[in-house]
Parts: sequence; C-alpha cells; structure tokens
Amino acid sequence: MLTPSHHEGEQQATDLQFEDGRASERGTFEKLGFFSLMTSSERKWAMRNPITRYATYSFSLMTFLLTLLFSAGGAMALGPENLDLPEQATVVFDQNHPAIKAVMAVQNRHTEKLMGEPGVVGTATGLSAHGQPAVLVLVESFHSARAAHIPAVLDGQPVAVKITGKITALKKGGIPATPGEDDTSTVCDVDPAAPFDRAVPIGVSTGHPAITAGTIGARVTDGTNVYALSNNHVYADENLASYNDEILQPGAFDGGSIGPNGTLIDGDEIGTLHDFEEIVFSASAGNIIDAALAESAQDLLSNNTPCDGYGTPKSSTLAPRVNLKVKKYGRTTGLTSGIITAINATVNVGYDSGTARFVNQIIIEPGGFSAGGDSGSLVVAVGKGRTKADERKPVGLLFAGSTTITVANPIDAVLDRFGVTIDGE
Repeated sequence: MLTPSHHEGEQQATDLQFEDGRASERGTFEKLGFFSLMTSSERKWAMRNPITRYATYSFSLMTFLLTLLFSAGGAMALGPENLDLPEQATVVFDQNHPAIKAVMAVQNRHTEKLMGEPGVVGTATGLSAHGQPAVLVLVESFHSARAAHIPAVLDGQPVAVKITGKITALKKGGIPATPGEDDTSTVCDVDPAAPFDRAVPIGVSTGHPAITAGTIGARVTDGTNVYALSNNHVYADENLASYNDEILQPGAFDGGSIGPNGTLIDGDEIGTLHDFEEIVFSASAGNIIDAALAESAQDLLSNNTPCDGYGTPKSSTLAPRVNLKVKKYGRTTGLTSGIITAINATVNVGYDSGTARFVNQIIIEPGGFSAGGDSGSLVVAVGKGRTKADERKPVGLLFAGSTTITVANPIDAVLDRFGVTIDGE
C-alpha cells in the first residue's frame, strides 16, 4: 500500500519506502524541497548508492538554490517593492478548466473523510509541486502530516500535502509595517493604523468598539446609500454586536474609542452597523462569508486607498483562479502582493467564539500577504499585458490566515448576500 504523504509544503506523496536511516536522510532533504527536483527513479538511485548519494544531494542543492534565485514567486513576504511582478509564465486555471473541475469533484467527495484525520485543517484544489492540478490537504504541522492517513492518489487524482499551521481570523492588531530600505514607494508616508481625516480611505484601521482592529475593505453601494465593507468579526464582533452600533476609525486597538458617558468621541465614528452574515460556529457548518456592512456617507468614507496603495478598485469583479496574481491594502501590512494558489477550499477557522468551517474559499500565498489586523481587506487582481483589463478587479474579502497562507471569501458571494456593488471605477 502507499504510505501517507509526509512532505513539507506542497510536496506530492510518493510510494518510496526507506529504512529508518535512509528515511531520516531523505526527510532532511525533502523538508528543503530537494527531492521535488528529482524523478522517482533518480531518488531511488540516489538513496541506494551511498557513494554517489551525497554528490546527488549537492547537485540537487545547487539546482534548488538556483530555482529559488530565479523563480518569480518565492516564499517571501512581498511588499510594495514586489508589485511589479514578471509576466505570468504559468497557466492561470479557473474553476471551469476541465482538469480543475475533475480535481474539485474528487476533493468534494473526500473532504469529510480527510477533515476527520488528525491535524488536517482543510482541503482545496490547487497545484502539486510539479504543476499538476491536485487535491491539496492542509495540515497543522509536519508531525500531523505523518500522523494523518493521507493517500497519494484519490480517484485517480494526485494528492499534495500543504503545511499551513492553524488557521485563525485575523482581527487582532499588530504593529503596522513600516517602509523598508528597499521600499520604492516615494509618493507618501502613511500609517494605515492612524486616524484619518474624513472622508477616510479604504484599507485602513476600523472596527466595532468591542474588538481590537480590522480593515475597511471597500465602499459599497445599494444604489441609494453607501456602506463600509469589512468582516463580521470586525464590525459585528462575531455575532455579538447589535444593529446600529457605532463603527470606529481607527479601531479601538489603535485609539478609536467611545467617551466616558457612552457617547462617541467626535470624529471617531464613520458609520453604524447595518447588516452582517451570521457565522455558524461548528466544524460541520458551511459558512461561505465572514462579512458585515456599516452604513456610512460619502463625506465620511471615500472609495480609494491611501496614496501608497493601489488606488480605487474596479466596480466589476473577477472570479478567483489558480495562479492569479493579486494584491491588497490592509491596516497592518499595507500594500502586499501574492498569488492565488488554491480555490474551492474548505477550512476550519479559529475564532474567539469557537471554530467555524468555511467552504468555497480562496487560498493566497505567501504568508506575508497578510497579518493580524488585515481582516476585511479587499483582494484585487493584478493585471498587466494581456490581462491589463483585470487590474484592480475585486476577487475576495480577506478574513483569516496562518503564518503561511491567507484565506479570503469570494467577493461575489459577499456582494450578492447584501445586494450591493463595489462603489469604484
């Protein structure tokens, strides 16, 4: 029988068997990704020939390092200086691509069983380390990957294990990022966690008085009124808030507050809680969005990011696609860029109120794409060349993540729930 996949990151499961000593050597190099650069026969040859084994490792190491050096993505936190990404060299897969549809069907059939394995926090449809459409199994750690019974293949489709750590809602504020020496943005110096003159930009600190801080995602409209869009856990305090509660800018963690007599300090309010989608806290739930609206006004809320951001989002949206380049502007990490690495994700997300299962979610990498306090950020497409028309089209609403991934709701599901559109270009 095939052994479970114990690979670091998106390494594809293999049927190679090793003795304890060889498995230890193999595991060390697999954690660094060297074995993903070798074919199955090369791996067997390398492990069975002790004299040449280390020469093979050295060659693989050199190849691996060169691959990292010249790769377009790289496992690094991408800041504003990285937004001018090279032209996409790989295929962008939407959910209607035949291979993606086939994998999604298999993923959906086996998700319940896979999610029952120890340490498994989610499943998704993405790509293996070799670029094949594959079922991704998201696990907390290398140890949990070893403990779980994860097959190499499901119904003829490859399975890849991805170590993500625990996934949690990203409302708790941290120290906002400061421009580094390589930051090429010279337009302005902005702290998105600071108070802003009205009308406040999107992408900055906000929240219900009872929570720490999150991010204003966008200004949306129903054709008559305008609203600030963010997450339920940012504006509705995980279902605990009441309609018409005040919504602050900045959030309470960043100094926004209500006065001693229960009255709002002049200037902190940008609106009142208008509506929210209730989160069902259950590991068997089918939550799709973590979202809420605060009723506002055009003289209180603008529809563009600060001057060091991406500007004004488009009003028309774009469906998520595997390998699509995206960016966001948020309260903690500011302007960052990343790539959608998986769609149709089912994930268990930790909140203060418990664990909630979400389905049909978007997975974005690298880990530095977001941090605590970025919850509510609008994720928009990066368009250039043949895809220039997609630039700044909304794709998702950021709400959760871990040290290695970010999770976002599909924006169309959010807008449809509230009957609104992005108030943008």
